[in-house]
Amino acid sequence: MISHQYLVAALAATLTSLLATPLVIALAKKFNFMDDPNRKHPAILHDKPIPRAGGLPILITLLILVPIFIPLDKKMLAILLASIIIVVIGLIDDKYDLNPYLRFGFNFLVAAIIVGSGVGITWIANPFDTQIRFDSLIWEVDLLGRVRQVVVLADLFALVWIVWMMNAINWSKGVDGQLSGIATVSTIVLGLVAVKYATNDPSQWPVATLAMIVGGAYLGFLFFHVYPQKIQPGYGGGALAGLMLAVLSILAGGKLATTLLVLAVPLTDAVFTVLRRIYHKRSPFWGDRGHLHHKLLDMGWSKRQIAFFYWGICALLGIAALSLDSQSKAFAIIMLGVVVLAILLTITYFLNQKSKRDLRTSSLIQPESSRAQSPNKSDERREI
Repeated sequence: MISHQYLVAALAATLTSLLATPLVIALAKKFNFMDDPNRKHPAILHDKPIPRAGGLPILITLLILVPIFIPLDKKMLAILLASIIIVVIGLIDDKYDLNPYLRFGFNFLVAAIIVGSGVGITWIANPFDTQIRFDSLIWEVDLLGRVRQVVVLADLFALVWIVWMMNAINWSKGVDGQLSGIATVSTIVLGLVAVKYATNDPSQWPVATLAMIVGGAYLGFLFFHVYPQKIQPGYGGGALAGLMLAVLSILAGGKLATTLLVLAVPLTDAVFTVLRRIYHKRSPFWGDRGHLHHKLLDMGWSKRQIAFFYWGICALLGIAALSLDSQSKAFAIIMLGVVVLAILLTITYFLNQKSKRDLRTSSLIQPESSRAQSPNKSDERREI
């Protein structure tokens, strides 16, 4: 029975999310959790108010179904607690636009809660079919009268991995359906990885079930998020997707390489974004209009085409990840990273050249009175 439980859980999660999302949309409108296109943010792409609070239907689905399908041990309770905190922070951000440094601090808090429950990266496979171990350095800490062991490198690696994934995946929610499609495909892939190992390791069945619940929750949400979107994921929905993907990649036998391969495009774009902002002497935490999905829009792609592009790439790489060995995955990750970075650099260069040509053309034909007003227009798009 347990071998089919994850399929039942996936279906239940999809239906629960389908029912919860319209309710959240109505509540978001009633209590004004709306994303106003006139607010000062350079990455806004919509032209009418859209309900936010998209993390709430995902959280509702988790809180209802996880206790039904999965034993609530220490790790699972920590995951649920961390999910609650990040969605609450997301709701506050949806209403008041919190400072990104404050959100970043809460990233470490929720990651620490999960790592403190015993979720750590004790090893990773390398391309030569051996293991790189992170459990050699152990500290014993006397906490509240009890001696606890801290696996220093394993816990530190897991902490950084979770925080990185929360931010990188959250950045991939620029167009309608993009984030929810990515989350659906990638969590299902990690769930199938867990199912593959569960035949020999029964402890992987709860991991597979959790992955399918998360995938089903985002699939149900996708019906309302796909173009034209009726609700946005908001910070809670984006960060929660990254949190769950990070945790699932650890619990599913330490399949970080699988996660890196499936999410090669959004993760490479995130690395490029951080490097680009630092190069231009800007904070990596402040939003801009320079992600890959923005560049594809500038090239003339539609929002629907961009979402399908991300879904399709994740699905193809997911199929490949399920069949490749560790050495092939490592080679594929390196090659994909180089290719995506090269594409990003090329697109950025040509779009910059086009922008310079357009600016020169407009300056030749623009009346002097209009030229004098142009700085004020640019100020309206200043980052918050």
